[in-house]
Amino acid sequence: MSYTPMDTNQLEHQHQHQNVATVLCCNCGAPIDGSTGLVMCYDCIKMTVDITEGIPREANVSFCRNCERFLQPPGQWIRAELESRELLALCLRRLKGLNKVRLVDASFIWTEPHSRRIRVKLTVQGEAMVNTIIQQTFEVEYIVIAMQCADCARSYTTNTWRATVQIRQKVPHKRTFLYLEQLILKHNAHVDTISITEAKDGLDFFYAQKNHAVKMLDFLNSVVPIKAKKSEELISQDVHSGSATYKFSYSIEIVPICRDDLVVLPKKLAKSLSNISQFVLCTKVSNTLQFMDPTTLQTVDLSAPVYWRNSFQPLADVSQLVEFMVLDVEPVGISKGKHVLADITVARSTDLGVNDQTYYVRSHLGALCHSGDTVMGYFVANSNYNSDLFDDLNIDHVPDVVIVKKLYQRKSRKNRNWKLKRMAKEHKDIDASQDYSSKSQKQDIERAERDYELFLQELEEDQELRQTVNLYKSSNPENIEEHGMEEDEDEDAPQIDIDELLDELDEMTLDDNGADEMGEGM
Repeated sequence: MSYTPMDTNQLEHQHQHQNVATVLCCNCGAPIDGSTGLVMCYDCIKMTVDITEGIPREANVSFCRNCERFLQPPGQWIRAELESRELLALCLRRLKGLNKVRLVDASFIWTEPHSRRIRVKLTVQGEAMVNTIIQQTFEVEYIVIAMQCADCARSYTTNTWRATVQIRQKVPHKRTFLYLEQLILKHNAHVDTISITEAKDGLDFFYAQKNHAVKMLDFLNSVVPIKAKKSEELISQDVHSGSATYKFSYSIEIVPICRDDLVVLPKKLAKSLSNISQFVLCTKVSNTLQFMDPTTLQTVDLSAPVYWRNSFQPLADVSQLVEFMVLDVEPVGISKGKHVLADITVARSTDLGVNDQTYYVRSHLGALCHSGDTVMGYFVANSNYNSDLFDDLNIDHVPDVVIVKKLYQRKSRKNRNWKLKRMAKEHKDIDASQDYSSKSQKQDIERAERDYELFLQELEEDQELRQTVNLYKSSNPENIEEHGMEEDEDEDAPQIDIDELLDELDEMTLDDNGADEMGEGM
């Protein structure tokens, strides 16, 4: 028999192991190490000792239903989505006794969103006995209590606003405000507004704090060309402390030039803008104005400060467009982006069958127009303009007709598979309680409906414009797939792909990144 000698360390370890005393657990009888001084095993300690004692299993959180914010004591109201990190942090702060243990993990347990219950699963560690750390998991249910925050409470009383933003544009239509409304909704710029009222030529936004109005002013300055004027009114003053309370008003005027307007630039301004022709079309409105010479495709940008130093009115707007029929199209071989220069022969639609009067026009719509198409344009030769700038032009260089856009035969509004959100539904305080019984008020309604329909058509035609607003799936679309194409509808009529539409029921995150995502306006 062979014998392998053991080294000194092995002998000492074996000797110590033989001398360790074991005791039986007083609860289950399992043998445990007696040197620890414990009388129960680890499993029995976990079952009999509750380290979460003193931590409540129910708690309350306050929620304002008007502004959808949660109360973070003592008096701060914060925005937090369901099952978000912000809401979890708020719930943990509301839980008493949690500082006595070590928090290991916390997560939400799904509950029905309208149940007014929030359930959180917590895992904690704590000392059950001397030199014994155990880990336990438990659930806490939070009851969401509906209440009203101080800001919302003030919004229901009179004379509580501290700042107002008054937006005006002196034009005979509301296309600019329709586009501005969609930008405000997309970027959630009206979140701090306590009330919105309609006024002549514009809207009034009221705020509880001055910095909220300044934030709105910065947003407007990034999306539309404006000029602002600030005024303040003293409300109260404490002569002892020297403190005073003011109301601030910001008067905003939007440039009275819109997309597709016919414009005559001042001669000096036209020379400073790369010597462009004075007779131009407005093709884009963002925080700057873009003009294009439809006979050469030359484009220039005009900033708002430069415009207000050389202010001028448009020569004609889209309400003065006349319908023409395209007889012939001859491209001249010059293109710039989506525009193609072409010589187009047109005749007024009302003259067809009456006379043979035709007009030879050079236009930027050579890529869209074909023989037999219908277009909308300004009939300059048959118009009388009250403009000194127009009277100073050389009549030999003024075209008889300026084509603005192609006219499509479209499906009716009820068959659209998309829709837009409106601010009147988003903000309940907007002033919509008007009596439209008089004839003039009915005409205003009809004019507003025409402007809205025109805005929808421009969204269908311009993909770049659609990218700056949010389009939603219609709840009850009667689309072409179900009803087929209408007899009078063009096959090439612009349509919006369903991939561009958002689901209104989904939670969407809206960015507030200024003008980086904002393309052309109205």
